[in-house]
Amino acid sequence: MDAASKHGPSDDHVLEGFGYKQELSRRLGAFSTFATGFAFISILTGAFQLFFFAYGVAGPAFWWTWVIATCGQVLFALCFAELAVHYPLAGSIYNWSKYVARPATSWIAGLSLTLALIVSTAGVALAMQFVLPTISPVFWLYGDGTGAYDYATNGVILGAIMIVVTTIINALGVRVISIINNIGVSVELVATVMLIIFFIARIQRGPQVVLQTNGTGAGQSLGYFGAMLMAVLLGVYIMWGFDTAGSVGEETINPRKTNPRAIIRALLAAGILGGVLMLTALMAVGNLQAEELSISGLPYIVQSVLGHTLGNIMLGCVAVAIFVCCLANQTGAIRMIFAMARDNALPGGARLSHVSRRSKTPIVPAVVTGIISLLILLANIRQPQIFVVVTSTTVVLALIAYVLVVGPFSLKRMRGEWQQTEKGYFTLGRWGLPVSIAAFVWGVFIVVNIGWPRQSVYNPVEPFHWYLQWGAVLFTVISLGIGFLFYWFVQRHKVGILDEHKA
Repeated sequence: MDAASKHGPSDDHVLEGFGYKQELSRRLGAFSTFATGFAFISILTGAFQLFFFAYGVAGPAFWWTWVIATCGQVLFALCFAELAVHYPLAGSIYNWSKYVARPATSWIAGLSLTLALIVSTAGVALAMQFVLPTISPVFWLYGDGTGAYDYATNGVILGAIMIVVTTIINALGVRVISIINNIGVSVELVATVMLIIFFIARIQRGPQVVLQTNGTGAGQSLGYFGAMLMAVLLGVYIMWGFDTAGSVGEETINPRKTNPRAIIRALLAAGILGGVLMLTALMAVGNLQAEELSISGLPYIVQSVLGHTLGNIMLGCVAVAIFVCCLANQTGAIRMIFAMARDNALPGGARLSHVSRRSKTPIVPAVVTGIISLLILLANIRQPQIFVVVTSTTVVLALIAYVLVVGPFSLKRMRGEWQQTEKGYFTLGRWGLPVSIAAFVWGVFIVVNIGWPRQSVYNPVEPFHWYLQWGAVLFTVISLGIGFLFYWFVQRHKVGILDEHKA
């Protein structure tokens, strides 16, 4: 008897307690669930995508913002781990907030994270531009990098190709996804460790490098603190999405034990490995004043330190990590849409929540997320600021969703309404209230900080337009505002588990 059949009835019984029947394929074990969360975080993807930005605005000392971001995001992970014990359901944030907050709050949290996941799918797809053309000029499908729009346009083309492929894979079902995820995460883990070893072997300076600012505080209204406020984008952009390890709760064997561990392990593994990787990279790079560090970033360090051949092999591993990261982002978005749709919380709920009998996965959400991600890319095809704008907007949307979970979670504990977790499962115990309050404060701070319309972040080069500088604020306010109006006046009266999904 395999593990799935051994644990299946018990797991299905837990799901039935929430009113749903088992429809998704329950076959993910401990490593596969961890891999889902780790693939989403993907330190290689984010570090290769935004290292240049953090280094450019804060110098080598930006490394401390990684430590700060790791500690802050751990607060969320601890809250989510306990929620995953109580509510092992698809759609993580949406379903967790549904049981600790008001229906409207839950709906906005679900919408906000769904938008974040779709925008993030597009943003991660753009990361291929930081890697493939560095490996070979054959990947310049548009221009050669000398034109004003070559970089952004070529990034959109490479990203679009990848999204088409990940959409097809997501439609094939969780078995195919888990195999590819497991392979990709294994490659990323090995590549990260190897990069650290190679960097250590070529160290040129000590760890005190992280105390150098390169004078980046000059001109900032808050001095170097202002530079660090911008540089923290790198850490928070990479280290979110660990809740995806909980979003596959209906596809995980023994989810009440497996998912909480996967959420925490995925974040801690990324935080520790990412911190060591970037520290050793700073210690190994030849010239800390090299212009390429704030233009190309980590790809430049890899090739300059390791040489062309070995550097390209490592960059090839990074490309694999980016691919599975994009796949995991889209997987998370699909589960969110499925979870909301089967509650009839979205228009066209019956179609969006339909599970294919063959692949045991909702195919329509896979196609919808793929199309919307492609449209986001195409809308920005000649936008030089596309990389930072998309990533910043993603962080704002994601952390708004997180705040809408931990805020009500704090209130529930404060009022004594939270039911203590039974023995044998993860619990915060007496630390639950201070941890959830700290997570809420951290989340609000990051949303305000990253969303702040700094021209140096959102519109640093020509053409200068007010709507680019206010891009994250406008997109967030308009999209969530329209969404809330739609929910309040149209959809909220229709919400309820659709008959075909009832236990």
